[in-house]
Amino acid sequence: MTPTTSTEATDLQPALPVPHPPTWAGAIWIGSIDVASVDRSGTYRLRDADGYDRARLLVRRGRDVVGFVELAVRASQIDPGELHDAVGRIRGESPATPVASGATPPITVVVCTRDRVEMLKVALASILALEYPDLAVIVVDNAARTAETRDYVQSLADPRVRLVVEPLPGLSRARNAGLAAATTEIIAFTDDDVLVDGDWLHGLANRFDRDPAVGCVSGIVPSGEIRTPAQAYFDQRVGWASSCNPASYQLDSPPPDVPLFPFQVGIYGTGANFAVRRSVVFDLGGFDEALGVGSPTEGGEDLDMFFRILLAGWRLAYEPSAIVWHRHRADNGALAVQARGYGLGLGAWLTKIALNPRTAWLAVRTVAAQARTAGRLGYRMSKVASPPPDLEALVPSGVGKLELRSIFGGPRAYVASRREGRRVAPLRGGRHAPAVVDG
Repeated sequence: MTPTTSTEATDLQPALPVPHPPTWAGAIWIGSIDVASVDRSGTYRLRDADGYDRARLLVRRGRDVVGFVELAVRASQIDPGELHDAVGRIRGESPATPVASGATPPITVVVCTRDRVEMLKVALASILALEYPDLAVIVVDNAARTAETRDYVQSLADPRVRLVVEPLPGLSRARNAGLAAATTEIIAFTDDDVLVDGDWLHGLANRFDRDPAVGCVSGIVPSGEIRTPAQAYFDQRVGWASSCNPASYQLDSPPPDVPLFPFQVGIYGTGANFAVRRSVVFDLGGFDEALGVGSPTEGGEDLDMFFRILLAGWRLAYEPSAIVWHRHRADNGALAVQARGYGLGLGAWLTKIALNPRTAWLAVRTVAAQARTAGRLGYRMSKVASPPPDLEALVPSGVGKLELRSIFGGPRAYVASRREGRRVAPLRGGRHAPAVVDG
């Protein structure tokens, strides 16, 4: 969110609406600031900062992301000198960003949801507030148990928004329904538990325009809220905002700093913030229905799509200027469910890799060439999954081990998903079961 400036002070807004002050002493207030607003003699007030002793700011230069700083909070303010010095340090480290093209091709935003209308309201409000000239929005109501989502979307009476009903459960099915209903070439996907940045679509569009060989662009997904230990653990676990540098990936050009490419997950982005060329995904047959939330595998559909786009010869681009703020699960029960789902999804995707001779042979050659590195990465993954000492007693016992153990349940989940009749490439040849579309 952009700051509002008066003659007396700069008021910084939280990245996500704050439902109530935190009760946990380790909570971190989160927002953003532009380097042009940083002044050693300024005054910086944080809105809705009661109960916070620390703040994390995403530092921007116009539309570009420079990095993150963390600072002490005192009486809902941050020290201008500390802010100035911290921003100065990361400004010196940030690389030059390519000049934006200014292109604004038509884009359809697809939001898949299931009975979470209160979260959806926040996400949709931020999408509809975007100052993007040619925007369409498709809300996919997936296997809904109530009419709340339908009633809410219809109440908007916004000609840019359409409701698509996908009656069969599964995020991949919902994503495919959105793809089938869209008419633009660029399709952006996000979730219902986010708030998109005002320049989100400009970042995605610019990257597609700069490189016609890019089939998919993913953006940065910073934590938008850290009020609870569960959110703090997830923040350090996923690393969705660990890099602020643009990157590009292609199958025949393995990056030297990604030894297990293209199987090293977590470097391309995440399903909460990515965009694709519609024609590319149709050529691939769409999202694999056996993967994703709402199927027995509970995840992995984004990993699978990123990998298949690479395998088809297209480039993947990572664009930090395309920002989506994410609200992590706030309670321990939801965190444990999510950890299990991440493990199952990864295990299921790896099972799919192993069952295909082409991808299995590629995986064997990659791991064999990097055997020592693979071992180190596996060890590092197990360490990252384990809660740090200050959170260990505050999150579900063994949450990291639960995620890692769940990987081994992936093969059985993948087989169960296939037995349900979930298709690998339901959009191949343009075929798709008609969704109910409410204009």
